[in-house]
Amino acid sequence: MAELLPPLSLYIHTPWCVRKCPYCDFNSHEPSTDELPEAAYLNALLSDFEGDLSLANEREIQTIFIGGGTPSLLSPAFYDRLFKEIRRRLPFSSTIEITLEANPGTTEQQRFIGYREAGINRLSLGVQSFRPEQLSALGRIHSGQEAVNAVHQAREAGFDNLNIDLMHGLPKQTPAQAMEDIDQALALEPEHLSWYQLTLEPNTAFFSHPPVLPEEEALWDIQEAGHQRLEQAGLRRYEISAYAQPGQQSRHNINYWQFGDYLGIGAGAHGKLTTVDSQGKRHIERRWKTRQPEAYLRRSNDPRGFVAGKQPIATQELPLEFAMNALRLTDGVTMEVWAAHTGLPHSVLLARLQSAYEKGLLMEMPEKLRASSQGLLFLNELLTLISDE
Repeated sequence: MAELLPPLSLYIHTPWCVRKCPYCDFNSHEPSTDELPEAAYLNALLSDFEGDLSLANEREIQTIFIGGGTPSLLSPAFYDRLFKEIRRRLPFSSTIEITLEANPGTTEQQRFIGYREAGINRLSLGVQSFRPEQLSALGRIHSGQEAVNAVHQAREAGFDNLNIDLMHGLPKQTPAQAMEDIDQALALEPEHLSWYQLTLEPNTAFFSHPPVLPEEEALWDIQEAGHQRLEQAGLRRYEISAYAQPGQQSRHNINYWQFGDYLGIGAGAHGKLTTVDSQGKRHIERRWKTRQPEAYLRRSNDPRGFVAGKQPIATQELPLEFAMNALRLTDGVTMEVWAAHTGLPHSVLLARLQSAYEKGLLMEMPEKLRASSQGLLFLNELLTLISDE
């Protein structure tokens, strides 16, 4: 069965933050007490994992990503025990990639050493900006210097695979200031850089009380200049908002974009799983877990009780679902892979693509479906053209 299924990853969610950022729409909560319930959360995660274990179909875990919230609020001992217990239940790939998101304001040298010893081999630092006025506007708890220090501490702890999260289009940010942030990040020589524009999401403080953001023309200037600066520095764009040195792409995120499977454990975690019936037909289901940390912890004694909802992906929805992921990758996807994942005949797909070609949203590569640079900027329009009946 395992050979008929896509690769398997694991996403682990940590729902706590020191302070909720005004732009954040993730499932993050300020803790109700000074001390996090590490032992209780560990037990809940393992019970949650037990409930999903049959969905793995004995596949090895290829990658793990620990997101939040702020995963670096939890101790190295927590992760050491968590990985050992998960590995007892399901094997890890010999080349597994394990990423931890860390806030520069919640880290120090010994923690980085402990994380590395626990088996974490990739760090993603939520820097966002190095400028004090921008960090203040974003509600971040670290300074630019603390971000620089965190990178050096991670290197000294043995991390040789490091991502820096950087945002642009920040309140009152000029193109020159955005380039200064990029230059500061490049000076730290990260293997990977996630560079994305601030958006005002519903249910956030910024959405309710919008800050003054750069004008559209300035945003275009930032986008164009930043892309050139990063590529000139040797970081190749492989996904809409992700740049990496050769061979240093995020394997976990690539599995998402290539429509791989992933288990999701933790408060509010999402997963996507594939099963194959006796006729060899694939069935794909998305599922999500209880969001509120306190409610999640109360479900520890019932492995099946963590699931808050399930949604099968209907056959007619597969083209759009697959395109929403695969077209984020700058290399695109072959027609054969497209047909295998969506069941959509080439003739039908090619007919839908004609208007996208004419609008300049797709590269003219008949054997491959690949967004043009314009298509990456206007991905929603491209997806609409592909998904239209």
